[in-house]
Amino acid sequence: MQKEIIQNSRILIIDDQPENVLLLEKTLGTAGYTQLATLTDSRKALSTFTEFQPDLVVTDLRMPHVDGFSLLKQLRSRVPAGSFIPVLVLTADNSRKAKQEALTLGAKDFLTKPIDVSEAILRIYNLLETRWLHVELQKHSESLEQKVRARTEDLEQAQLEILQRLALAAEYRDDCTGQHAQRVGELAAVLAQAIGLSRDETELIRRAAPLHDVGKIGIPDGILLKPSKLTTDEYARIKQHTEIGKIILSGSRFPILQMAERIALYHHERWDGAGYNGLKGKDIPLEARIVSIVDVFDVITHSRPYKTALSFEVALDSILQEREKQFDPNLVDVFLELHSTSDLHKLNAAITQEENSRAEADRLLPRPVHK
Repeated sequence: MQKEIIQNSRILIIDDQPENVLLLEKTLGTAGYTQLATLTDSRKALSTFTEFQPDLVVTDLRMPHVDGFSLLKQLRSRVPAGSFIPVLVLTADNSRKAKQEALTLGAKDFLTKPIDVSEAILRIYNLLETRWLHVELQKHSESLEQKVRARTEDLEQAQLEILQRLALAAEYRDDCTGQHAQRVGELAAVLAQAIGLSRDETELIRRAAPLHDVGKIGIPDGILLKPSKLTTDEYARIKQHTEIGKIILSGSRFPILQMAERIALYHHERWDGAGYNGLKGKDIPLEARIVSIVDVFDVITHSRPYKTALSFEVALDSILQEREKQFDPNLVDVFLELHSTSDLHKLNAAITQEENSRAEADRLLPRPVHK
């Protein structure tokens, strides 16, 4: 390691006395140091420091134009945060005050003039060894941070995938394609963005909205898939999917599940207060109001075991009729504007294409042969 430190270290020497510079240059050269930069004009120190990027600075204190104290102040601003670039001070001033001031300004060690060659070599190497140990520690720390970040990203992706699959499991109960949850998430994100929510808030809604009907897992097929009109008792039972969804999603410390819980519980609330839990107007969480609109829109425009798909126009007219009744009027206005700009059609086409591609891929997959 000693040989590598000597060969790879860059040393900047600053002293207005040429003989001192030559002495250090010769001494270090004899010791094997080859990457040296020297200055007798301290006014050039900052530019040379930036260009040369030394591992060690050796500087005199008493110099014309820019003295060592001023130079120490200037160098502090050029050293990146978290980096360690030691400064060795040359001085004929052994006073306590001079040393304390230099140490306060960032000096790490001292060499007293006239320079003792053997002592200079030892002190310079010790400082460089500390410098390189710090560099290695930084590299190791950065490597660990990268691994932690990668692992964290993997875990986050796994968590998101689990949530997606949970939403899919619920949707397969009454949506043979299993894509309703995804469409609701995408539509909710489009509407969230259109009303000016931040990128992070929009993404959170995109991820949380597909879990709006996760509580359907607890509803019997005979009720959930019933093609005829539900009885009063059956309707009361199917309404329980919001409470079941809340129970499944409650108690989490993660924002995505906290939002998903609110959506699951409140996406059947009505603006006029006649919904499942009686919340009214802006007392209903915004994300639930958003999902309420896009959920109804998607259900109307796609087939289910108990209904056929209707057109965009029918769905939008139904939503408009429920403005200020079932739905937030401002959200309805923005949603209709999205239709007029063709954003809903583009999104629906993209999702439909993805569904068709997935279906085709499934069709082409080889089927297992049972013997």
